[in-house]
Amino acid sequence: MSAYRDRRGRPLVAVTGMGLVTSLGEGKADNWNALTAGRSGIHRIRRFSTENLRTTIAGTVDFIDVEPFCAPLLSQEFASRAAQEAIAQAGIGAEFPGSLFIAVPPVEIEWPQRIALAKASGQSGDVTYDDLLKAAGSGDYRAWHDLFLFGTVAERLQERFGTRGSPISLSTACSSGATAIQLGVEAIRRGEAPAALCIGTDGSVHAEALIRFSLLSALSTQNDPPEAAAKPFSKNRDGFVMGEGGAALVLEDAEHAHARGATILGYVLGCGEKGDGFHRTRSSPDGAPIIAAIQGAIDDAGLSPDAIDYVNAHGTGTPENDKMESLGLMQVLGERMQNVPISSNKSMIGHTLTAAGAVEAVVSLMTIAEGRIPPTINYHVPDPAIPLDVVPNEARDADVRVVLSNSFGFGGQNTCLILAAEPV
Repeated sequence: MSAYRDRRGRPLVAVTGMGLVTSLGEGKADNWNALTAGRSGIHRIRRFSTENLRTTIAGTVDFIDVEPFCAPLLSQEFASRAAQEAIAQAGIGAEFPGSLFIAVPPVEIEWPQRIALAKASGQSGDVTYDDLLKAAGSGDYRAWHDLFLFGTVAERLQERFGTRGSPISLSTACSSGATAIQLGVEAIRRGEAPAALCIGTDGSVHAEALIRFSLLSALSTQNDPPEAAAKPFSKNRDGFVMGEGGAALVLEDAEHAHARGATILGYVLGCGEKGDGFHRTRSSPDGAPIIAAIQGAIDDAGLSPDAIDYVNAHGTGTPENDKMESLGLMQVLGERMQNVPISSNKSMIGHTLTAAGAVEAVVSLMTIAEGRIPPTINYHVPDPAIPLDVVPNEARDADVRVVLSNSFGFGGQNTCLILAAEPV
């Protein structure tokens, strides 16, 4: 068996570059320092009025501005900056030798643009959707129409970084970032390209998004103080906090990476995915799809559950998610799970939605490299129904070689990754 093949004879997938942007800062170094210090990037929203909103806080990235200010351009900027950092670290060259797989939020015209288009339509009475489309397709507003097309972000990033083939845009709810990585892994394993640029990005914190999640009773309303609102695995958790950011990973066929002298940062050994048609937002009560995704990732890596040293949790802080994630982990890892550390980055950066799986994959690989586990902050009221070691409030030194990173989304989109220091 080749040293560059896994136990099934497939190309080993190495990570040679990573980039990261969150509300804690731009770049891996700033983010890592903040995460391991237990510092929160969640704060009061300043970019728009939150009057009459139940939730007035988020992990917005306020140090990056775009014009016009909207989710597609903000998501594009996060992705571009993360990709630039990842490609520079990989040293892979100006023309990227593989495809782009990017997780982006669902795109639609936002209210400021809708209002502007309604005025431009010239209608004095009710304005229909057709009126908006006609206004968007004319004059200075033509660019808006192109901006809000799904896939535009991917096309612009392909032009900038020179990736090959058709760029793949995907949106599988909160598992999207992990799914982008999974697609890159599968492309390399099939021999379609020696490398893949995998990105998750999301800049969709706006009033309408807050209202929609509030109507689902999904958001925390514990606004004061903002940094204490996200409480994954705590008994007094009441919902997630929206966040923003982007993360990028350069994946390579390990043989290709070795041949060009690249530094290998870790490996993606396994991916597990399981859809759940139970409900548009709720998890199946028996946890079967979550269990299948976790077990699938472990099996795909050719490991046993005993190999897992740490779990980077989905850990949103909603009453249901944390309970179901705990149930799934205890089902697969058994009693040993009580002694396996698990923590949630979302306690500090909020839920970055479409970007979350990629953001947490980067943090997982940094955990391996640095031998230090970021904490779950705001953990002061333990939930007896979740008897897990959640690395409460303070980072912990640990020898971590294999990480399970979980991503579970609305609509039953469940994707899990096994990330490791070396082939096992």
